[in-house]
Amino acid sequence: MQSNLNTLSPVVVNLSGRVRPEYIRRIDNAGVFLFGSRPNRLYCWRLLSEARISTAASYPADQPLYDLITGTAPVTIADVIARMQAIDALLPVNDGLKWFNLLYLMVTQQVDLHPPGGAWRSPVWLARLDVVFAGLYFSAVAGFLDGRSPPSAWSALFEARYCTDVDRIQFALAGMNAHINHDLALALLTADAELNVVPTPASPEFADYQSVNELLNTVMPSALTMLATDTLGVLAQDTGKIGRLLAFWDICHARNLAWDFANQLRALVGPTRDAALSAQDALTGALGRAILAAA
Repeated sequence: MQSNLNTLSPVVVNLSGRVRPEYIRRIDNAGVFLFGSRPNRLYCWRLLSEARISTAASYPADQPLYDLITGTAPVTIADVIARMQAIDALLPVNDGLKWFNLLYLMVTQQVDLHPPGGAWRSPVWLARLDVVFAGLYFSAVAGFLDGRSPPSAWSALFEARYCTDVDRIQFALAGMNAHINHDLALALLTADAELNVVPTPASPEFADYQSVNELLNTVMPSALTMLATDTLGVLAQDTGKIGRLLAFWDICHARNLAWDFANQLRALVGPTRDAALSAQDALTGALGRAILAAA
């Protein structure tokens, strides 16, 4: 699909996720436009018109990606892992979504293979939580690709997918930020409602949740180092940035806040609940953009 640039309104995405007129440096032939958010640095974002040009028209992998994630919904962790593996095989290395998906795949495999003491205390609950949680990621991608407005939390990553000056680990953590800070509380509420449980700090569900935190805290640094390593085993990107980013964004702290936020949402209804979710989304989107902009 060839776009007539004369018919497009020049826009950029600001911190709130809305669009506004701005200074455009250039528009390239891949459907991406570049703009300067501070001196001597360019950030690229998906070209937008009054709505959004179909991403499938710009990037060949997007249509098969959409077909893949809108197929039969996963019902087991094995299904989730298989879908993530298929996404990894499909996406090119210059797509930032690939690196979030790969990190997510690696940590999901670790959780599946290494339960504490050889067994989870509430395996049915944890498995359902993992499947529901992954489903929110797949739904966010599908919504973006079919033209719906994604949450600000996710648009930070989606609109920067093809930026060339963002490291793989930044893409990976920006996705983790969106998924945990935006989606995890909602996944907790859904899984709890389906299984008719309300976990407490003394419950087996909470014990398993904390065990996952400990596992992720161990896995994350090595997983991010792997992402920064090229196919020959050579460090290809700035691994010093890993420590700086993990000091800035802590996965266990984010998960603990998501647990607390889920408990807060239980007591909220109507406009109050909507306002809380909207504020959380805006804050998460701003944090994701900060991760992507980190030097």
